[in-house]
Amino acid sequence: MAAAINETAYRESMNLGHSAAWDQDWDAAAKHYFKAVEASPNSFQALSSVGLALFNMQTYDQALKFYKRAATVSPNDPLPIEKTAEIYERTGKIEEAIKQSMQAAELYLNLRDPDKAIQNWTRVTSLKPEHLPAHSRLAMVYEKMGNNNRSITEYLAVASLLQQKVKLKEALQTVQHAVKIDPESKEAKEALKALESNRTLPLPLRQPGGTDALRMAAVREMDQLPAGSNGAAKEGPDPITEARQKALTVLAGLLFETGDEKDTANGNLGGGLGSGVTGSLATNNQEAAKMMKHLGRAVDLQTRGERDQAIEQLKRAIDAGLEHPAAHFNIGMLMHMAGREKNAQRYLGVAVSHLDFGLAARLLVGEYQRKLGNLKEAAEEYLEGLKIADASLVAEESADELRQLYEPLIEAHSQEEDEAKLEKLCDNVEELLLRPNWRRHLMDAREQMPGASGSLTPMPLAEMISQANSGEVVEALARINNLARDGYLRTAMEEAFTVLDLAPTYLPLHISMGDLLMRQDRLPEAIDKFTMVANAYSARGEANRSTDLFRRIVEVSPMDLAARTRLIDQLVSRGQVDEALTEYLNLADVYYRLAELDMARATYETSLRMAQDSRMSDQWKVQIMHHMADIDVQRLDWRQALVVYEQLRTLAPEDELARTSLIELNVRLGNDGKALSELDNYTSYLVSNAREAHAVTYMAKLVEENPNYVFARGRLAEQYQQAGQVDKAVEQWDQVGEMLLEAGDVEGAKSAVRSIVALNPATVDKYQKLLQQLG
Repeated sequence: MAAAINETAYRESMNLGHSAAWDQDWDAAAKHYFKAVEASPNSFQALSSVGLALFNMQTYDQALKFYKRAATVSPNDPLPIEKTAEIYERTGKIEEAIKQSMQAAELYLNLRDPDKAIQNWTRVTSLKPEHLPAHSRLAMVYEKMGNNNRSITEYLAVASLLQQKVKLKEALQTVQHAVKIDPESKEAKEALKALESNRTLPLPLRQPGGTDALRMAAVREMDQLPAGSNGAAKEGPDPITEARQKALTVLAGLLFETGDEKDTANGNLGGGLGSGVTGSLATNNQEAAKMMKHLGRAVDLQTRGERDQAIEQLKRAIDAGLEHPAAHFNIGMLMHMAGREKNAQRYLGVAVSHLDFGLAARLLVGEYQRKLGNLKEAAEEYLEGLKIADASLVAEESADELRQLYEPLIEAHSQEEDEAKLEKLCDNVEELLLRPNWRRHLMDAREQMPGASGSLTPMPLAEMISQANSGEVVEALARINNLARDGYLRTAMEEAFTVLDLAPTYLPLHISMGDLLMRQDRLPEAIDKFTMVANAYSARGEANRSTDLFRRIVEVSPMDLAARTRLIDQLVSRGQVDEALTEYLNLADVYYRLAELDMARATYETSLRMAQDSRMSDQWKVQIMHHMADIDVQRLDWRQALVVYEQLRTLAPEDELARTSLIELNVRLGNDGKALSELDNYTSYLVSNAREAHAVTYMAKLVEENPNYVFARGRLAEQYQQAGQVDKAVEQWDQVGEMLLEAGDVEGAKSAVRSIVALNPATVDKYQKLLQQLG
């Protein structure tokens, strides 16, 4: 019984995964495939499918694990070996990629698939042009396939490599064999003359496709243990070096997604780059190619240590349209290192809100402010950086509360006038963070804090390195929470106003006051308080907190259009397109319930443009367009609704509601011929997809719901007639005839009766007499 349950779960999960993969929703696909693996851990198909989903999500380390498991389950299948090679190639592990490609090629050859084998050997020669075995295998396979030109090219490459290894006899034999394949080959004859004259043959050139992998390999080698480091780098880099490596890896990966240099130069950027660059692709292919050219140069220059030239190329890439946090952090860090700290601030300001680069960007900005003598600003940046680092080390459920506890500390230091204290704070943060293995050091420091092992809410590390009245604020908040928990809401509010004197800009305190107002049923005041705090968080670049508060406002006040609009703006700015679209639909629904149909439709149009620009799944577009068409119908703008449904028919030909609506709208507009054409179009689509039975069922339902659709009855009668269901066909033709007679279409009625006579039913005499009466 358990096996049957697992089989059911496996099939269901695989089907859901395939559906999500078809929609390019790789995150959802991975989740379903994971469940399929849980149901059947040794399923080759499930393991390979998880690998594919993770590969498309660019989580290569995880994808590699599943492809290796798939290869273990089915060692003679070349697919997981080939995908493993692709992963190694994309992560710059050249030798591993070569080894796996050679293995995959042999497996494909065993399966009598020489084309796929050639692809893998070609990958090897693009990564390592001097790889003799790959050229040898290509030469022999091309020869067996009768592709003499390519075979000779590969044999000459083999000969040049043998000559380089001073294996002159073997090189001569190889060229003689090439001449034997085609005695008229100019290249082969020239190579033979060169060998006989002791001249050097040209070595094989690198083919397109290998440059990106080499660039990624160079990036990976940049932060290897440097000479004279005494092993410190083995502990892990400092935050700035770590962020630099992450940024370079991301940027090199973007280049990988665009394909080789030739494709880029031709403006052929493929589809992968859009997933890595939020809003960065220029609409003009030439501009996009120019952007990628400068980016490629910037990465190459950095791997060679040419910082100033790299800055210039990266700036040109950004000016050409590259808007990625990795690019902004990278150029900001390079400018900072080059002594151009003032220019760097513009770029680092973009990177501070990004998860991967926020810590390093804060530290660099703080260092610059300290250099200028702006100690308050420097202390604030250092504490913001420490907050990011500290929160990254605690459990996820505690991280948000820990970040809030930093607020009074940051506020207190913004009021500090003692420069010695501010200097000491900056020194302490630098000592904590600007060092190798900084995470281990922070965890050690946290373990030394009082109550670290038993406290439910971790205390900020900043408490240990600074002295300020922030501790009073933390204690006061605890009192407020205790009073509110015991039901003393008024007293808790009075205590909150008292604390405002200590930290007037401490935003979590204002949130607590908003909570108290909510519990006192003072909803408008609470919404005003939450809105003020949300705007403040947004101004400070803390988009997560701002978004959370706007969500809270729309939950308690769904008709608050201003709050919902701000929430959408926040989600869009953070690239959370799915959630932004959901809120757009909610906003449109609010307008709809307010009977503001024009505003509702305009909102749907905006969301549709976003879904199209962001390359979201067609499901979003279909849902939005149905809402738009529904509003058009309610406004009696049938022609506009018809346009939308026609677009839906193209986008989702299987959408039965759209198909039916097209038929009904054409009837309303008096265009029965077009309605019939739409019906024929849909039934043909169903038949072409092996759904003949559903085509008949659909027409029967359409006639049942719209008994006056004569054209539909006629088509239904024809379907019954073709299926040999004489009685049902006669019944429909009989009704068609009666309806046409009532409409004065005698010729049409006669045609319907003739169709009945042709079926030769038991009552054929009656219909023959009727035909005579009709003349």
